[in-house]
Amino acid sequence: MLRIKNLTKIVASKSGTSVEKLMELMDKILIHSRILILGCGAVAQCVLPLLFKHFEFDPKKMTIVSAVNTRDRVGDILAKGASLIVETITKENMDHILSQYAGPGDLTIDLACNIDCGSIIQWCNEHDVLYINTSIEVWNPFEKKGKSSPADYTLYVRHMALREQIKKWNNSIGATAVLDHGANPGLVSHFTKKALIDIAQRLIEEKPTFASEIENYIRSNQFGKLAQALGVKTIHISERDTQISSKPKQVNEFVNTWSIDGFLEEGIAPAEMGWGTHERKLPNGAVTHTQGPLNQICLAKPGIQTWVRSWVPSGPIIGMVVRHGEAFTISDYLTVWDKGCAIYRPTVHYAYCPSDEAMNSLHEMIMNNYNIQPKQRIMNDEIISGTDEVGVLIMGHAFTAWWAGSILEIDESRRLVPKQSATTLQVAASIIAAITWMLKNPRRGVCVPDDLPYQEILDVASPYLGTMISQAVDWTPLKDRATLYEGYTTPTPSEEDVWQFETFLV
Repeated sequence: MLRIKNLTKIVASKSGTSVEKLMELMDKILIHSRILILGCGAVAQCVLPLLFKHFEFDPKKMTIVSAVNTRDRVGDILAKGASLIVETITKENMDHILSQYAGPGDLTIDLACNIDCGSIIQWCNEHDVLYINTSIEVWNPFEKKGKSSPADYTLYVRHMALREQIKKWNNSIGATAVLDHGANPGLVSHFTKKALIDIAQRLIEEKPTFASEIENYIRSNQFGKLAQALGVKTIHISERDTQISSKPKQVNEFVNTWSIDGFLEEGIAPAEMGWGTHERKLPNGAVTHTQGPLNQICLAKPGIQTWVRSWVPSGPIIGMVVRHGEAFTISDYLTVWDKGCAIYRPTVHYAYCPSDEAMNSLHEMIMNNYNIQPKQRIMNDEIISGTDEVGVLIMGHAFTAWWAGSILEIDESRRLVPKQSATTLQVAASIIAAITWMLKNPRRGVCVPDDLPYQEILDVASPYLGTMISQAVDWTPLKDRATLYEGYTTPTPSEEDVWQFETFLV
C-alpha cells in the first residue's frame, strides 16, 4: 500500500498534464487487495466514487453485496468492472458470503443495516481482514421490543459486550477494525479534539499564565485533562438539516436524507447520553448501568421524543437526543480517573434537527404507534436547496460556548461529488479518511474514532466538508428563552443551573 502511481503514462502524455492532475495521481494510495462493500444505500453510493478518487485498485477486485438491487444507481461503478451481488447477509450465511469475497489483507466496508458488529469483527479478526463501519449494530434490534429494561437497548450495552468479546481474542492487536466512523459518530470526535485545542490556544492568548499546564495536556494528548482544565461541562453534537425536496412527502410515506432503517432503529431506542460529573441529579425516567465505566445513562423514553435546546451556526435549534455512538466514545475518552473513580467527565449527547420531510415522517410514524410507513424514500436528486450543519457545541468554559464543525450546502456537495446530498457526503468523507488511516496502520486491532489522530482524519475529509468553522459562540440554553404564561408553567432555571441537563430539556 504505497503512495505511488504509474508515472510513465504521465510522461508519455503528449497533451501534457497539469500540476494539479499530477499531484492527484501521485497522491493515490495503491491497494492490491480485494474490497468488499456491504450495503449499497445512499451512503455507499457516495463512498464508491470517492474510493476511485483516493485509491488506485483493480475494479474487478471490488464486490458490492446489497439486499436491494441498486444497479441503476451504481451502473457507472459496475461498468468499471466491479460486481454487485444482491443478497441479504444473515447470521446463517455471513461466513459463506464473506469467505467468497474477502480474506487475509482484504478490506471490508460495512455500510449495511443490522449486521451484528460482534460477529463480523470476530470473523474479520480471525481471517485477518481490515474492517470499517459507521455504527455498532446487532442482527435484530427489535427482537425484544418493549419487553426488557431500556438499558438493554443502549449502545453502552453493545460496547460493553464488544469489550468482553475482544478480551478473549488471542490476537487483539490484529487487523485494524475502525468502528463508528461516519459523520456522527466519527468526524465529531475529531471536531471535539480540534475545538478543545482551539479553545485552549485562545485562552493562552488571553491568559498566558495558563500556558504551561494546558500546553502539556495538548502535547501529551490528554484531552480529558485538557477539557477538565478548560472547565467544559457539556458537549452537544448539534446538527440541523435544511435540505428541501421538490417532491413533497406523501401521506403514509417516510422521507429522509439518509438511511430510513438506521434512523428508525436509533430513533425509537431510549435517549442515551454521556453523563457528566457536574450533574447534580438524574432526570425523570433515568436508567443507569451497573458495570463498566458507567459513563452513560439512558431515559425510558425514545430519543426522537426527547428534545433539548441547542445551537448551530444558522441559529438556535431544538434537537432530539437520538442515541448515537459518539455520546459513548467521547464521554468515555474525556473521563479523568483518579484511583478508580471518575473525577471529571462532561455530559455528551446528540441534538438532532433533521430535514422538514423527516420531521413530518417521524410525527406520522409516532401517530401510527411507531410503525414505519409502507412507502419510503431517500431524498437525493430531488433536493433543490438546503444545508447540513453538523458539529460539536462545547459549553461551560471561559468563552461560554464554542462550535466546531461542517456547514455543507447541497450545491457544494454536488459540485464535489455529483448526484450526492450534503448529508451523505459528510459521512462518506469521514469513511474515506478513516480508510486512508487504516491502510497506513493495518495492525491496530479494534479502534473507535477517538483512538485515531484527529488532524490526519480532518486533512483528508475537510475538502469535502464545505465551510469548516471553529469559533466562540455567545449562547446558553437560557439565552433568548421565551417564557409564555409566566407564573403558570415550570419556572425558568437559574443561572447557576445553566449547564445542568434539565436546563436544556424542552
